[in-house]
Amino acid sequence: MFCKKLYWLFTLTVIMLNGCGRQYHVSVKGDDLNGGMKEKPLRTISAAAQIARPGDTITVHAGTYREQISPLRGGTSDQQRIIYQAAKGEEVIIKGSEPVKGWQKVQNDTWKVTVDNSLFGDFNPYRNLINGDWFWPMGREHHTGAVYLNNHWLTEAATLDEVLKPLDDTPRSDTRLWYAKVDSANTTIWAQFKDTNPNEEQVEVNVRQAIFYPEQTGINYITLKGFKMMHAATPWAPPTAEQVGLVGTNWSKGWIIEYNNISYSVCTGITLGKYGDKWDNKSYESGTGYTGTIKRALENGWSRENIGSHIVRNNHISHCEQAGIVGSLGAAFSTITGNEIHDIHVRRLFSGAEMAGIKIHGAIDTEISNNYIYRTHRGIWLDWMAQGARVTRNLLHDNDGSQDLFFEVNHGPFMVDHNICLSRFDNKAGAHWFATYSVLDVSQGGTYAHNLFLNGVLFHEELARETPFMKAHSTEIAGIDNIPGGDSRFYNNILVNCGFEKYENAEFPLWMAGNVFLNDAKPLQWEKSALVHNSFDPDIKLLGKPDGKYLQIKLDTSWSTQASRPLVTTELLGKTNMGNLPYVKPDQRPYRLDTDYVGTKRNVANPSAGPFEFNINGKQTLKIWPLTSN
Repeated sequence: MFCKKLYWLFTLTVIMLNGCGRQYHVSVKGDDLNGGMKEKPLRTISAAAQIARPGDTITVHAGTYREQISPLRGGTSDQQRIIYQAAKGEEVIIKGSEPVKGWQKVQNDTWKVTVDNSLFGDFNPYRNLINGDWFWPMGREHHTGAVYLNNHWLTEAATLDEVLKPLDDTPRSDTRLWYAKVDSANTTIWAQFKDTNPNEEQVEVNVRQAIFYPEQTGINYITLKGFKMMHAATPWAPPTAEQVGLVGTNWSKGWIIEYNNISYSVCTGITLGKYGDKWDNKSYESGTGYTGTIKRALENGWSRENIGSHIVRNNHISHCEQAGIVGSLGAAFSTITGNEIHDIHVRRLFSGAEMAGIKIHGAIDTEISNNYIYRTHRGIWLDWMAQGARVTRNLLHDNDGSQDLFFEVNHGPFMVDHNICLSRFDNKAGAHWFATYSVLDVSQGGTYAHNLFLNGVLFHEELARETPFMKAHSTEIAGIDNIPGGDSRFYNNILVNCGFEKYENAEFPLWMAGNVFLNDAKPLQWEKSALVHNSFDPDIKLLGKPDGKYLQIKLDTSWSTQASRPLVTTELLGKTNMGNLPYVKPDQRPYRLDTDYVGTKRNVANPSAGPFEFNINGKQTLKIWPLTSN
């Protein structure tokens, strides 16, 4: 025993002298009574999370883990973080669900099972309703529970009668339904399994609210890497309440969330959100209420020193019915890059004001870059205080029913450059707040440069709401005002089908030059030498190949000889009307847009319009996802 104590004392001394932490291992063949060494791994990630300290690394080995991890502590700095990682080359799956057997055939395609409520512990998602600020249930109840057949979810029915019908007689004949009732002892679930015996397949039910989410705030400097995480009974996550996601940071700083596969969260995938308090969900449809949320957040440490500065990169996020990534205030000073996000809010069983591939409130000095977003309700939505934000080199398409990009009640400065927005919408009803465009601009002080917009930009003023603008690179409020609109810059974009709609209603002027208008796109009076080619069809196609996505597009080199374009720089852009602030990068360096979407050097004397620098005429095919920087 004495020798063993000396051994551990010696080991601890070496670790401290070398400045590196302990290595813990977790395996489905392990035991939580073990010490966590590779030869004697722990059984659960939660056990490792209870003992890990700054500088430690937790390596999880292949297998399926069914648990909700709430890390007890975080790291102390970027160099002394706690790392949770999947073992290299091994598939590690973490689920919020549990398998259920004992299904009995009822009638038609419907089976039922009764499970003891002890399976759920203190949280039963089949009793737990989705609700909160800016949530619209559309005349029925929705629960955070779900039923999964071979990992894919079924759809909750509004009534038991719907589930008892033959599958082909339901309004969504291609969708299998489920319904649940909960009493004091049991939960009974009815579900449709056409031509399937659920006892012979993998059928699972939601049990846990989240997969990786700290119960306490201020759990900083955590890395989460390489996991496949799925099946979470997440709640609605409005900006005025605690935002619990399948993965969430809960009012902290310095997380790195990378190379994970995150899917099947009832509401949200990743939350970079605010803490919870007594004011949660008490500001329904109240801009004034959210201003109160911001002021309370400042009292609770909202600053660059304490909150945000997260990195969310190279994740695959799908099948969430509110948002892929959401954050209220807690995403400030962060980088969201290289993520593939799709199938977000596609079932449309409920509605609300918070659905998007990426939805951020308070994206102060936040960079959103190189993301691939498709089949979502909205692509990227920056709402309130997107000051110093940059949205660059994102690919968006097939985002049905709304905008690829939405900027709501921001005062600027913010930069939107080199994005490819390819969602195709029908705007025959005319320009309207709820019409579908590449960009909905309900803000002022934005710069839009070198983008490809397939469906134009719609402006709408917002005079009824007053929203904050901040001191430069800070969470400190400098003032509050409404959005009369304008004070925006549009340089060197390619617009197809639609141009700039409704900017004649803006109070402040616009600065415009170097834009190219194709098909039915039309310029505004502020652009004196606009290049308009109504008969030119760029013949845009998005092609899928084994190594990624390619853009096929027809371009014309004569556009460069017909008009001279400025190089977009901080000096060219000047300062915003509101706050008198310059356009600089989130790291405070000046802008100089001298490379294109794929990193090719631009002709700084006369750069090409659109995302690509080109000197070849006619049709060309360009790889646009993934970029090498991903």
